[in-house]
Amino acid sequence: MFANRLALPARHAETAVLVLVLGVTLAFMTALTAGKLLRLESLEAMAFQIPLLGVLALAQMLPMLTGGIDLAVISTANLTGISTALILTRLPAPYATPLGIVVGLGGALVVGTANGVLAAMLGVSPLIGTLATMILVRGVALAITRGYVIAGFPQDFLFLGGGSLAGLPMPFVIFGLAAAAMAVLLNRTPFGVSEYMLGSNPVATLFSGVNTRALLLKTYLISGLLAGIAGLIMISRFNAAQADYGAGFLLLTVLIAVLGGVDPAGGVGTVLGLVIAVVILQLVATGFNLVGLSQHLANALWGVILILVIIFRRALPRTGPGRS
Repeated sequence: MFANRLALPARHAETAVLVLVLGVTLAFMTALTAGKLLRLESLEAMAFQIPLLGVLALAQMLPMLTGGIDLAVISTANLTGISTALILTRLPAPYATPLGIVVGLGGALVVGTANGVLAAMLGVSPLIGTLATMILVRGVALAITRGYVIAGFPQDFLFLGGGSLAGLPMPFVIFGLAAAAMAVLLNRTPFGVSEYMLGSNPVATLFSGVNTRALLLKTYLISGLLAGIAGLIMISRFNAAQADYGAGFLLLTVLIAVLGGVDPAGGVGTVLGLVIAVVILQLVATGFNLVGLSQHLANALWGVILILVIIFRRALPRTGPGRS
């Protein structure tokens, strides 16, 4: 019992570090902006901006928990956006939005399935396999649009990226639902247990009776679905779709996952940590924007924060795979 009392705070120490960094970042940015960061309009702006990166980071987190990666999340999001945009701009309003969403998410699931087949059935390294699908999907998207922007969507679809539900921005509601569903999936289902096991020890997981191929296939399928949802949010917020939107977000999804506590080697990471990480990065970006500082400096500060958090973590006791 005494050992358990000691183990509990150690298991949550990484989350405590993130909460501490969040508090320090909030205090620093509030002082830097002379309180403008906490104004209602600033908080509303952040609530609209956080979900896109947040959902993309969730899509990246799941493969990373297995020791893999999904380099195709941004390309998948853009393909979803373009296929949805084509239907939105060509069909009459009553049918365009539901059909566009179904077709867009269907395309995302196809890409996710392809990634899963490459990793699970053909044994291709996720780094190489998703790199190939990223290039393939981006090429298809460019061929469809020829580099042009598809714009002008119906109002009911724009509600996804710019509307509010019960006083909360709709993208924030979608992100909250996705994060909650991911937390339940990872912490309350056999799938989640197997996911952490696979990332911790693939050989032991296989010999324990887990169908690791099916598990990997489901992992990349869900990752593709989340990337598709992010694509819908993205084009709804911009009221436009293009093959190159969000090109700089790919490394950010990895940064957010690692900052949030996801081990690139697999087996460790929590949804709560990822959510805190994306809020920290958004506080920095919004704070710098409010005082007119360069976004490049914000990127540099993100790197500093990641390095400091990694140093803190290396000083923490290890208690095994982390879930919460």
